Order: sequence, then C-alpha cells, then structure tokens
Amino acid sequence: MKLIFSKGFIFFSIAVFSFTSCTKDLNREPFYGLNTATVYDDPANYIHVLAKCYAGLAISGDQGPAGKPDILGIDEGFSQYLRVLYNLQELPTDEAVCAWNDPGIPELHNMSWNSDNPFTKAMYYRIYFQIPLCNELIRQSDPATLKSRSFSETDISAISLYHSEARFLRALSYYHAMDLFGNVPFITEEDQPGAFFPKQILRADLFKYIESELKDIEETLADPMQNAYGRADKAAAWSLLARLYLNAEVYTGQARYADCITYCNKVINAGYTLEPKYQNLFLADNNLSREIIFPITFDGLNTQTYGGTTFLVHAPVGGKMDPKAFGINGGWGGYRTTSAFVAQFPDTLDQRNTFFTNGQTLEINSISAFTDGYAIAKWKNVTSTGVPGSDPTGNYVDTNFPLFRLADIYLMYAESVARGGGGDMATAINLVNQLRERAYGDATHDVASIDPLFILDERARELYWEATRRTDLIRFGRFTGGTYIWPWKGGVKEGTSVPDYLSLFPLPAADIIANNNLQQNFGY
Repeated sequence: MKLIFSKGFIFFSIAVFSFTSCTKDLNREPFYGLNTATVYDDPANYIHVLAKCYAGLAISGDQGPAGKPDILGIDEGFSQYLRVLYNLQELPTDEAVCAWNDPGIPELHNMSWNSDNPFTKAMYYRIYFQIPLCNELIRQSDPATLKSRSFSETDISAISLYHSEARFLRALSYYHAMDLFGNVPFITEEDQPGAFFPKQILRADLFKYIESELKDIEETLADPMQNAYGRADKAAAWSLLARLYLNAEVYTGQARYADCITYCNKVINAGYTLEPKYQNLFLADNNLSREIIFPITFDGLNTQTYGGTTFLVHAPVGGKMDPKAFGINGGWGGYRTTSAFVAQFPDTLDQRNTFFTNGQTLEINSISAFTDGYAIAKWKNVTSTGVPGSDPTGNYVDTNFPLFRLADIYLMYAESVARGGGGDMATAINLVNQLRERAYGDATHDVASIDPLFILDERARELYWEATRRTDLIRFGRFTGGTYIWPWKGGVKEGTSVPDYLSLFPLPAADIIANNNLQQNFGY
C-alpha cells in the first residue's frame, strides 16, 4: 500500500520562502495556523507534521498541483524537490538535454550557470525549506520534551520513531546540500527559531555530521520493510551511508570504500530482492517491488504536482511517441539524450535500453528541436498489466521514484571492491552479473572481471535518469575537464572541456549579499 500524502492528511499550513528572502530566515519556525503549543500538546498531531516532512520531497506546496507554494520566485512545478534535483544531476551530463528555453534550463546543459540561475536557487531554497521543517519536529519530539508533556508510553514510542525519521530526512537534505553546493549554511534543532544569520559549515565537517546523525539513528528506525510504505527504515539509513562513503573522497579527500562495503552488506542481507523485469521499476505499480528501498511516493489523485514523476513521464514524450502508451494525456516534448549516452548500450538486447528512435535522430544539431536526439521511454504511468494510472484526466502520475534501490547497492558494492576497498571480488562480479542477466534475460552477457570504469558505465546503463549521473561523473573525474567529452558539453555541439569549479553549484547571490557568514564557491 502506498503512503499517500493527501490534502486532507497534511492539514497544516507551512511558511512560504521567497527567493528574495535572506539567509537569516532559514530557521524560521513553521506557521501552522495554530500556535505551536496547541499543535504539539496533542500526540495525534505529530504524524501530520511528519507527513509534511515527507511530502516536501514530493509536492511543492499545500494545495497541489499549484496555488499555495512552499517557495516563491519560480514556477511551482519547476521548483518541486525531485524535479530540481533531477535537473541539476542530469541536465549538465551526457544523459539529458532539454528543448525548452525557460530561463535557467539552457544554462544547465550548456554548463554556463551562475549564482542567479533559477534552478540552482530553487534547489538550494527547497533544501532549506526542508531542513527547518525537520528541525522543528525534531525539536518538539526530543525525549525530554516528550516526557514533560506527560504523553503515554505508547504515544512516546510512536513519536520517537517520527523523531528518528525526521532526522533521516534532514540528513538526506543535508547530503544533497553537501553534494551540490559544498560549504553551506548550517542549522539544527539546537538553533531556536528566530531571525539570525547561520554560519557556514565546511563540506568535510558536514560529512561528519551527516555520518554521525545516520549512525545515531540507524538502530532506532524501523527494521527493513517493517515501516509503512514510503517511510524511512534502517535500510534507508544504510543506503544513504553507503552513498555517503562511496563519494567520501570527493567530499573529504579521504576514501572510505571499506565503509561503503560494510553498509552495502547490511542492505544486501536485509531481504530485498531484484525486480524480475527491469522496466517494472518505473511503472505506476512499482510500489509492489521489493527492490525499492526508499521511494519518493506519488499518487495521481492525492499528490498532484507538475514535478516529480509527473514531470519525468510527461517531459520526455513528444514527436511520434504515443502519450496513451505512457498513461498520460499528452507529452511535453522536452527531454532527450545524447549520442554519447546511447553509445553506452552496445546492442539492443539489453532490456534497459528504452530509447525511442522512430522519427528521432541520433545526433543533436539543435537542442531546441525535440526530434534531435533519441527519446527516453523509461518512465510510464501505466501498471505492469497495462492499466493507466488513477488520475482519469491523464495529467498526474502514480509512479514512485526509487531514491534508493537494491541494484544501486549492488553497484556501489562492486565499485568499492574494484577500487580496493576490500570485500570479495567474486561476490562483486556475481552482483553485477545478476543485473546483466536481468537486462539480457540470460547469462550470455555475464562478465568475468570488473574494474571501476566498467562499473561507471554499468551505473549509466542501470541508473540513468535516476538523479545519480553528475555525482558519478565527478567521483570518476569525468564531469569537468576534458577527460570525457559528450555532445553539447560546455555549450558546444561537439563538446568541450569545462573548468573544475563547475563541480559545485553556486550559493544564491542574494544569500551571499545578505549573510556575511557565507563565502561563495570558487569561480562564481
């Protein structure tokens, strides 16, 4: 059963952040229409606040799909958390280009953004909407605070679980802040709500904080697959720790591949299983899959948004593609891929290959022409039995987004072994071959050996358009510079080298001006 954040479930009103707000507002206490004491004196209200913390990953405001946004200054659909995360992780890479000329989009795939780019700002402010939201619930569900309210032991036990889940969600948003922006403003539940200018935390110190938070809560979260669907459990925390350690050398200068293996093993042994058919992972009933560890959940009737998987299904459909086959009422004709990414698939036997080629050219001569570049048919709003999603209009999508899934864990384990982090090479090869056997239908394309670059390519084949590509290319030193060139890298049709400072996005110019505690990232 899906965890549905309906408009009836999330009945509280949350403060709106504007792009023109200065950083001193980053720790504003959410306004609930009721005073805080009234809200938190009733133990039944805590689950509703937790629901808003989760819903912040899926929807963009209190009304949906638009009308009461969490943040101002950008189209509400454009600013939804997953949509801006996807754009920052995919558009600057070989995996995606977009035909639209909306302000900020061409600069992303041309890698020419600056500190006023609407999408980098939207991601930053979306993160810093989430973090104070989580801080408030964490503050109000602190063990000492709960004891002072004379709640029953049953209520305290339930709210304590919400407390740990909110800490996980905060760690997740801080992970995105660290990965995308580096040194960022830092606020926790210890900072009482009010107007002040947060200090900046160094990326390596934020790594340590995220690590300590996740380790502190891992045993207090629900056991794997024992929480309500869509809510974090131990395996979600282990998965985030594994990803943290996989990229530790980028974030801190120190490799932590052995630690990545440790936490991958925890997930691998937790009872998850690969989905037998790859494409079922990206359909409207993917909530049935035992491969998905932590999803961002969507429902075409109750979590209506122009971001999320509604965006991922609609935006790549155009040209000769039939919208009905995708369970939608029409395509938006925007996103395709480059010939460099197509080259990752040496044959059409790999069932992860979802390229739509009819009427599409391989090479992109004009980014603004949808038919230039192969289309991607990975995400659909139909079930595994071909039934369209629940929204009868075909506007909004039921498909969940797998933020963490078992295949990613397999590949993290394999890469860490291949990089000398320990583990077992035979096990690593076996895990990779399990993915390839699913992709090809048999063992004819199994491999006998692996190396890190092979795993990078396998990650592209397995995880494309799942918001990991930029981070993966940076880890391998192939995002900036000239080691790896793809069409339209750097805004040039043939591709060109770009400077290393682009490995981080800029902090918004308005926050730099407003807060003397913040220093802009190099190059901006």
